[in-house]
Amino acid sequence: MTLLPDPKPIRAFLDPRHLDLAARVAEFAARDLATLPAPPDDGAARLQAREILKRLGAGGWLAPIGDQDWRACCLIREALGAASPLADAVFALQALGSLPILLGGSADLKARWLTPALQGGAMGGFAMTEPEAGSDVAAMGTTARREGNDYVLDGGKTLISNAGIADYYAVFASTDPAQGSKGISCFVVPADLPGCRFVRPLVLSSPHPLGEVSFTGCRVPAGNRLGAEGEGYKTGLGTLDRLRPTVGAAACGMAGRALSEALDHATTRRQFGRPLADFQLIQEKLSRMATELTAARLLVYEAAWEKDQGADRITLQAGMAKAFATEAAQRVIDDAVQILGGRGVLAEHPVDRLYRSIRALRIYEGTTEIQHLVIAGHLIKKHRGEA
Repeated sequence: MTLLPDPKPIRAFLDPRHLDLAARVAEFAARDLATLPAPPDDGAARLQAREILKRLGAGGWLAPIGDQDWRACCLIREALGAASPLADAVFALQALGSLPILLGGSADLKARWLTPALQGGAMGGFAMTEPEAGSDVAAMGTTARREGNDYVLDGGKTLISNAGIADYYAVFASTDPAQGSKGISCFVVPADLPGCRFVRPLVLSSPHPLGEVSFTGCRVPAGNRLGAEGEGYKTGLGTLDRLRPTVGAAACGMAGRALSEALDHATTRRQFGRPLADFQLIQEKLSRMATELTAARLLVYEAAWEKDQGADRITLQAGMAKAFATEAAQRVIDDAVQILGGRGVLAEHPVDRLYRSIRALRIYEGTTEIQHLVIAGHLIKKHRGEA
């Protein structure tokens, strides 16, 4: 079985170097990642995530994040998603932890944290979500008050990937609560600073290093602030705007792997004296799976192409790409489970692993419902001539 996604449907959005990269990353993913055992629990996932980060760094696969080559990032995440959902998560979190520094960090912060992060030597975390502030970021309760040359952080974050194993966090906190989202700032917080504490792990259905982090009188040097005070919300939106198409790409990778597994099974499994693939109901599923996957990939790579061409914002395209691709992938993988039957729900089977992994992509970095609101908002403004 090949893990190389077919480049033909998206060729119009790719440069020759991207075609070469797609082949190389697919080979790497099949050789170095697909063979890794599925982590049985959260503890094993935390250990494996560190190992995966080293492999990604050594292979240079994190470099496109620093180069802001979003089509390359999409190709990498598509290959990783097909080979190992955990490896894709490691790449995604390294991007989330790196981009705020890339967008707003000083030269010193970039040298201290960004460079080693893109080489796989420092693991990042993106600490925005709170118990009462998920989609509603303006409800953030974590505060950062200025005291001399430091900021003092107090509050808590939840559902934070890499919590407990990250070397640093990009932490969003309110420096002026009265200003709502305009009073949010972002800071690089080394994980070993006094007052920064890993509270507990949060266990997902698919093993993934997730948890809670708290800040109690955590003194952070003012030089660790990313951009000016009040620019944290803008930095966070800029980060998510760039990365949402890559979430769609990961979903496409998972869906592509599921389709491939379903085709293998349907053409070799015999029932009632003939292959499953001869039955029209199976053919209808396969046809719909392939069509939705192709449509999702086109949306994903068109959005990434727009950003690579210099578009200031791709909020509309990114929202469409993420919403459609992740929802379509859920349907594709569910159909794959149905085609495989009992084998599709065995924990040892790749399709079961994909089934448990894909669900989170419809939530993180902006739920599907939020994307629909964003898309509709853009359409309405344009229709009214306000865009």
